[in-house]
Amino acid sequence: MSEYKGIKGFQVQTRSEDPVPYAQALADNPYVGSWASGGNLNVARSLLSSAGIQTAALAFGGDGPPISTVGVDTESYDGSSWTEAANINTNRYGAVGIGLYTAAIIAGGANDASTVANLNVVESWNGSSWTEVAEVNTGRAHLGSRAAGTQTAGLIFGGLNTYPGTNQLAVTESWNGSAWTEVNDLNTARVALAGSGSSTAALASAGAAPPSSNVGNVESWNGSSWTETTDVNTSRRFLGGSGTSTSTLIFGGSSPNKTETESWDGSAWTEVADLAQARYGLGAGGTNNTSAIGFGGYTSTNVSSTEEWSFSGLDPSTTPAADYSNAIIGDFYYNSSTGQFKNVGAGVASWASGGNMNRSTADLGSASAGTQTAALAFGGEGPGGRDDETEKYDGSSWTETGDLNSGRNSIRGAGTQTAAIGAGGTPSPSNPVALTETFDGSSWTEVSDLNTGRYMGWMCGTQTAALAIGGYNASPNPPSTPIATEEWSGSSWTAGGNLNTGGSYPMAFGIQTAATATKEGGTVEQYNGSSWTEITENNTARGAGAAGGLYTDGMIFGGDVPPRTGKTELWNGSSWTETGDMSTSRSLLGGSSGSSSTSGIAFAGSAPSNSNATEEFTRTNFTIKTVTTS
Repeated sequence: MSEYKGIKGFQVQTRSEDPVPYAQALADNPYVGSWASGGNLNVARSLLSSAGIQTAALAFGGDGPPISTVGVDTESYDGSSWTEAANINTNRYGAVGIGLYTAAIIAGGANDASTVANLNVVESWNGSSWTEVAEVNTGRAHLGSRAAGTQTAGLIFGGLNTYPGTNQLAVTESWNGSAWTEVNDLNTARVALAGSGSSTAALASAGAAPPSSNVGNVESWNGSSWTETTDVNTSRRFLGGSGTSTSTLIFGGSSPNKTETESWDGSAWTEVADLAQARYGLGAGGTNNTSAIGFGGYTSTNVSSTEEWSFSGLDPSTTPAADYSNAIIGDFYYNSSTGQFKNVGAGVASWASGGNMNRSTADLGSASAGTQTAALAFGGEGPGGRDDETEKYDGSSWTETGDLNSGRNSIRGAGTQTAAIGAGGTPSPSNPVALTETFDGSSWTEVSDLNTGRYMGWMCGTQTAALAIGGYNASPNPPSTPIATEEWSGSSWTAGGNLNTGGSYPMAFGIQTAATATKEGGTVEQYNGSSWTEITENNTARGAGAAGGLYTDGMIFGGDVPPRTGKTELWNGSSWTETGDMSTSRSLLGGSSGSSSTSGIAFAGSAPSNSNATEEFTRTNFTIKTVTTS
């Protein structure tokens, strides 16, 4: 008879639920921001001043009626309700606030008397009372509800120095806790703008410029001067805004009254979830573009409502796949909830059909502008010749939008669907051009040219920090000699380091200071912001494919070996891995994968005739399989 020790086998772990592949977890629980209702102000008002953050905010001053009552009122917010606090000494509206819940200042503003003298007045808040301190040098109103900095190191900018009036200012003043000093002016004089950041790193967004037109201009402050940067998507005035110079949220505004909310990541503006209530002249507080508060303002009357901005879902930057899934390839376990034995298998990568484009084209803009669910396609060569058409993809279908100013094929691009850049290409069977255009989500604008016209190269990076790589600088194609890499600063192109070997038909991914490129012949080079270094080769040498991702987490797909191929390869920073092929082999296609190699999109191209087909790529980190035990 067998003994127990000889037949007991091995212990199987028990789990109450299956681990979830990270890509699926992100899809099921995406990381998104939204507005929710907070506690109402006790006093409805507009054109108020503000300070603080979402859970500790301060509202002070504003327009009533009556201004004599509303213009002195102060309220503090604890994250759920507003409490009346000590009044300001001088009633006013259209003033600007700086600082925190317990340490703020109010500067400028206007009252019914509208005299220049009261526009100079500055008061300091210590958490319980207001005290008059040194006046600003240039009296003004309508600077926006809040500016940049703290109670002892602040910055104010813009505004009106007569009220009522249309004399917009560019004047900037710096506050050291005891005195105001005039420093370098804004590039664009304006009123009713949004301020964010600190006294040494600030952002001035939107507003109204002379004579009284909404603008989308954005300027960044480095402690000594202002520099133009990427415009907001929706021009507006009397908007709310808060955060840092690299992480800002703006919302609301006029005219007409707006709900639009935009998020700034230091290089691009992205439209996110709207306010529930369209309004202007509202107060704002917050620490960055993931936590903010908006309160008060004007619709058709003054309002008291408060809205809070926050994020929910899995944050990809803080929830790595391995930590979240807690799964090891090869795991065998018993699921006590389903009564099944299961094992963890390797991840699966595959392409599936997406919505067709409205046109059939090849030699397409690379559309490293965008992601799988928000892609951008522009330029190319269709049945009628060189295209100027642009299309947007929303994850299921393509929609035509604003045309390029110059139709051409082999133009290359970078950025996002709402903030893209396209450069180079050939508008006719002749030498390539250096034309550069930027896209704001609806229309293209010509900007500074490349130093060297080119086509059949590649671009990666953002609208304000792009990298142009390789290509040909004459047509018909000259010998494949390296063409200088060029770097885009947001306003001009400068030369970077050359590729070490020929730069024809490259595919690249990454950012301006950290990019990986592969080209005909299979050679792979990496860029460190100044020079290229050869490191390895990919598995299938090819050109004229597409690519996307980051420096150490990218992918290439399609291309011409020859013949055309649908092969897909993933890059992990040191080696290439072949994964599932596209269903259609094609070259001269467009495509992107956003900021990783877990999802991607391929569209158009030559297969062998011009195509309008779209394919979408998904990759899971692991799979769960049921084990049959009988």
